[in-house]
Amino acid sequence: MKPTPPVAAFSRRRFLGQFSALAGAFALAPHLLRAQAAPGKKLGLALVGLGGYSTGQLGPALKMTEHVRLTGVVTGSPEKGRRWAAEYGFPETSVYGYDTMARMADNPDIDIVYVVTPNGLHARHAIAAAQAGKHVICEKPMANTVADCDAIIAACAAAKVRLGVGYRLHYDPFHEELRRLVRTQEFGPFMKMDGGFAFVMGRSQWRATKALAGGGPLMDLGVYVLQEALMASGEVPPVAITAKELPKERPDFFRDVEESIEWTMEFANGARCNGYTSYNSNRNDFRAEAAGGWFQIGPAYSYRGLAASTSRGPVTAKPLPSQQALQMDDFAVCVRENRATRVPGEMGRRDMVMVEAIYASAAAGGKRVEVKV
Repeated sequence: MKPTPPVAAFSRRRFLGQFSALAGAFALAPHLLRAQAAPGKKLGLALVGLGGYSTGQLGPALKMTEHVRLTGVVTGSPEKGRRWAAEYGFPETSVYGYDTMARMADNPDIDIVYVVTPNGLHARHAIAAAQAGKHVICEKPMANTVADCDAIIAACAAAKVRLGVGYRLHYDPFHEELRRLVRTQEFGPFMKMDGGFAFVMGRSQWRATKALAGGGPLMDLGVYVLQEALMASGEVPPVAITAKELPKERPDFFRDVEESIEWTMEFANGARCNGYTSYNSNRNDFRAEAAGGWFQIGPAYSYRGLAASTSRGPVTAKPLPSQQALQMDDFAVCVRENRATRVPGEMGRRDMVMVEAIYASAAAGGKRVEVKV
């Protein structure tokens, strides 16, 4: 059977090359120089969107951070903004609406903007933040499409600001153990991988609306499984993907997006990863096997309570007070020290290339879709 034509290409060489190409431009950016000028001062961060993730995770995490503090918000509710200003101690003049983000350019207390609105709005808000001269963290997935990711990357490059993606698991010690095993090759390359992330969605929300979410659980939960597979591969993208959308058990509820989807990633060295995600079942695990041993984690993707083991025994790690606090602190340090983040926009784009390949394969009845490296 003739394979489906390749989707948008992404290579590790391009991934690293884009960092080098931007290094000189970053060195001349005046807002980076301002951040470097006061090494002991916490950088200021504004949250764009005050929904459940900001309220339940990012806001509390910003009370634990050492290098960044909350100095503004962007919200559609001025009343909610005033409550946040009172709680976090910033002036009400640092409460903005989505249509007044450009005014942040005149606010020296805001260095970083964290976009936490629905996926379909990420590009609009990230670009607005960059044009205001602010460094940008974009919650995952980076955007609904690879084209939108490209637009965000271009806007941040033009504005000479840093761009990162909210990949909190890169700051979790259990996932760091997986990356360490890959770096040291103690077990050899992981050749067989399997992971899934799923929960039962009980109420209607924007995540089940394609225009806002870009898709169903793949865009929300499946990205974590893709990320884990790439950690286990040493950040080497797959060469091909096959996928299948599973029959809907609640078609009236999931009218606009997939309910469940599964896929297989093929890597150039012969490794394979089976992935699964759903809004109508429960999974939270990942396992990677090599000739010399294995690594598994479950719960794998939660905010806390993770547990991992290897063929040598349990993985021990000191519990983190907040993955998000470490994530935002690290980005602030990257800004201050003028260095690349470990979770750059190019990584977010790479993951959307894989997401588009999964959807393309499923739409084509499970045909093999090449992801050109």
